[in-house]
Amino acid sequence: MTVVEIWPGGGWYTEVLAPVVRGHGLLYAAHFYVDDRSPRYRGPARENFQKKLASAPAVYERVRMTAFDAPHHVSIAPAGAVDMVLTFRNVHNWAAAKSDEAAFHAFYAALKPGGILGVVEHRAKDGASIEDMIKSGYMTEAYVIYLAGKAGFRLAAKSEINANPKDTKDHPRGVWTLPPTFRLGNQDRAKYAAIGESDRMTLKFVKPEN
Repeated sequence: MTVVEIWPGGGWYTEVLAPVVRGHGLLYAAHFYVDDRSPRYRGPARENFQKKLASAPAVYERVRMTAFDAPHHVSIAPAGAVDMVLTFRNVHNWAAAKSDEAAFHAFYAALKPGGILGVVEHRAKDGASIEDMIKSGYMTEAYVIYLAGKAGFRLAAKSEINANPKDTKDHPRGVWTLPPTFRLGNQDRAKYAAIGESDRMTLKFVKPEN
């Protein structure tokens, strides 16, 4: 399979994906697009990821780096050539930048007919406003399904594999209150450590065959 991982960050999921495609597939790592107007953290993050790939060439031999920053930089892979696009906890960032619709259209363009889009995202309580979603980092399933549908995708399946019923989703610093970020520092750290990481939706979408 040809797979695209969107915004791989430090490469946690890349470590999982690269050995799977190695030898019989291809992984495009669509990392941050960087220019002189980019947020400061993006350049070092991309450089560190490149160093990671270079540190184990046998593991990452089938990884190709591209860049993604919707709506202007969306050439994540050759159009219509991809079997699967995966994104992990990024939708809230695109919503804040008002680029979420453009992002999902870019994924649709990259995929073959019948291709799969996998989305993992922090899950808001039903009915949350877009303002609250952006502030908290939690998105409703309905909103993510709406974005995908507007781009042309069909919802194929849901999974609760990343669910966390202990997450009340009403934390003072939003999702970043919880581990691994712990934005409050040591304040109530044991409380938030006991909750664990966020409650997350896991959604599978398909690009229709015709």
